[in-house]
Amino acid sequence: MSARTEGTVLVLNSGSSSIKFQLVHPETGESVAHGLVERIGEPEGRVVFHHTTGTEEHVGPIENHRAGLRIVLDWVEGLGRPLREAGIIAVGHRLVHGGEVFHEPTLVDDDVVRTVEELSVLAPLHNPANVIGMEVAREELPDIPHVGVFDTAFFHALPAEAATYAIDRDVARAHGIRRYGFHGTSHQYVSERAARFLGRELSELNQIVLHLGNGASASAIAGGRPVDTSMGLTPLEGLVMGTRCGDIDPGVLLHLNRSASMDVDTIDGLLNRRSGLKGLSGVNDFRALLRLVAEGSEDAKLAYDVYVHRLRKYLGAYLVELGGVDVVVFTGGVGENNVDVRRDALAGLERLGIVVDDARNVAPERGERRISADTSQVEVLVIPTNEELAIARAAAALV
Repeated sequence: MSARTEGTVLVLNSGSSSIKFQLVHPETGESVAHGLVERIGEPEGRVVFHHTTGTEEHVGPIENHRAGLRIVLDWVEGLGRPLREAGIIAVGHRLVHGGEVFHEPTLVDDDVVRTVEELSVLAPLHNPANVIGMEVAREELPDIPHVGVFDTAFFHALPAEAATYAIDRDVARAHGIRRYGFHGTSHQYVSERAARFLGRELSELNQIVLHLGNGASASAIAGGRPVDTSMGLTPLEGLVMGTRCGDIDPGVLLHLNRSASMDVDTIDGLLNRRSGLKGLSGVNDFRALLRLVAEGSEDAKLAYDVYVHRLRKYLGAYLVELGGVDVVVFTGGVGENNVDVRRDALAGLERLGIVVDDARNVAPERGERRISADTSQVEVLVIPTNEELAIARAAAALV
């Protein structure tokens, strides 16, 4: 092992009002520390810091991302030595939208920051916060290489027929309109782990990966290469999500503008923050949704049914697109932990070779595991995602 890979990578995921962080050994996958800074800019912010000897919490005003990141770095330094002597070989930044420009891990410099900021027109909810995270981290840690790892990178080479929207080609080219896909780091990591779990070559497997969390996406992967994915120009398209609607007739937007006098920003807020499970049931946390279902809420039951219906539509489409599937993989907070979604998404597919074993599905294990029956022709797996480790390894490999 070279000296450059013996240290740790600080992985940062800077959101609009939060910063997720993890200090991880890229070779072993060991997490030295991880945590969350949330409610940045609100009267009462919160930082939770988990490390090898316990958990610490800070509650109080966090004025901005710079103040939040300074708290993170102070706590990481508190683990032992000053950061510049603590063996950090890189800072890995999760960056959401790389457009047509970025499709590989990239050393961050002023030009990269400027380009990511320009790409904010494609991801106005995500890229501006990513830019702040890079700027602040580079100021605080100027002597350590910073690497951007892009959510869209894995899907950069989607087949043209999957990436292209059927609109005026000149308009599309002029404004960068195509299907980019997101959660790519997770889909790539999980598909590779699934092949390793099965003891099979990645190149010989057709996989459907279902990344189900507050944000949700599906992908069809043939031989390790994505051939389709549910998210598009933005992370709004596709599956029903916690607060996002997923697929919707674009005519709805025109109707709301003309009939309800909603402007673009109002419609944006509606579709991204007040739709999905929250719009249908009032809650976006899946555990809360299932509690409402158990209490007899018809709205919650409908929200659950719409969620599963959309999921099954994508499963069916990808089964046809792949011409058959070897593996279906569940990942993400909902995919890894919710037995109902896994059961209902695959119910009645025995004639397609997919059979879930009820006992395996409800078993309390939390690691990588098989939940398909021995008689199932298609493997059904639960593979916990680890985007932070994937980013750490990509950053370490580059530096």
